[in-house]
Amino acid sequence: MSQAARTTGPAAADVDLVTDFLAVGGDLAPDDLTAWVQATELVESGVSHVLDVRLEADDAALWAERGEVRYRWDGIDDAGQPVPGAWFDRVAAWALDALATPGARLLTHCHMGVNRGPSAGYAVLLTLGWDPVDALAAIRAARPVAGIAYAEDALEWWLDRTDAGWFARRRHRARVQEWRAEHPLDVERVIRRIRAGAPLALGA
Repeated sequence: MSQAARTTGPAAADVDLVTDFLAVGGDLAPDDLTAWVQATELVESGVSHVLDVRLEADDAALWAERGEVRYRWDGIDDAGQPVPGAWFDRVAAWALDALATPGARLLTHCHMGVNRGPSAGYAVLLTLGWDPVDALAAIRAARPVAGIAYAEDALEWWLDRTDAGWFARRRHRARVQEWRAEHPLDVERVIRRIRAGAPLALGA
């Protein structure tokens, strides 16, 4: 599944492929039948591991019936709160273990695929050695509605984890801040449009 070839329609899973091994997105439909169809679509697109970071819900029962997919729930709130490094430690460790499986494709998702899921995906890319700005750009390019609100928390976690020096810390923080300024996103407007079921083309 790619951004260009993404399926459409009421049963289509709200997921975008960032790399061959990482997808980010929103949750499955609330009704069981559509959710099952979407889960089937994800499996057929190559998703082998699902990291669900919603605090408010989980799909453990559904994925337990899909033995071909490994599922982890590690929910956090989406209230703009600081995200502790321990959470990034957990999700990154699970993701690295998942991606060690040949041919694995990991989906990190939340409810709307705006902040928490993309931020978890960002932490995964940092762990794999991606440049902090390149990782942000890749996620936004794949999923234009991704606000990635907790990227700065992920960056601080990554800088601590890699024992970065003061100059590297200052440089990476400045570069991420510059990227934010050059690529603004009205997250409140995005969320309103998602809730209203409006097309997600940001220029519309």
